[in-house]
Amino acid sequence: MGDPRKAKKTFHRPRMIWTTDQLNAELYIMGSYGLRNKRELWKAETEVARIRNQARALLALSAELRAEKEKRLLNFLNRLGLAREGATLDDILNLKIEDLLERRLQTIVMKKIGTTSPYQARQIVGHGHVSIGNRKVNIPGYIVKAEEEHQIMIHIEVPGAAAVQPASAS
Repeated sequence: MGDPRKAKKTFHRPRMIWTTDQLNAELYIMGSYGLRNKRELWKAETEVARIRNQARALLALSAELRAEKEKRLLNFLNRLGLAREGATLDDILNLKIEDLLERRLQTIVMKKIGTTSPYQARQIVGHGHVSIGNRKVNIPGYIVKAEEEHQIMIHIEVPGAAAVQPASAS
């Protein structure tokens, strides 16, 4: 099991971190989604790689062994909003890091209220002005589930941003 006080890393950094193409791609993604450091990017990359590896392992299994595990994986990704209802394992293999970064609370707040930058949205979340249902969430990297998305409420007036009315319960 291991010592609970010694948690293992939740990310793997790239093998070669100094290639120009990779540096440019990472900086573009970090700026687009307002990530604080490359560790946040590497965590997202590791999570996408883990999901894709699960899908790849399921494709290698026989049909009767794979049916239940495939259904569980697709339901999990559907709850997270990363896969739609009729998705297949091929759709999961086409999953990109941007798909996961779009599900972050910071990104959803940025698109919902139209902040001037992703860093402004990060500040709004970090200062505790965002709640999901009755729960205040101040973690910008929180992955918003599909059913929680309509429950997001912002409790601040942002200058220069579009006015947002809370979603009415239907």
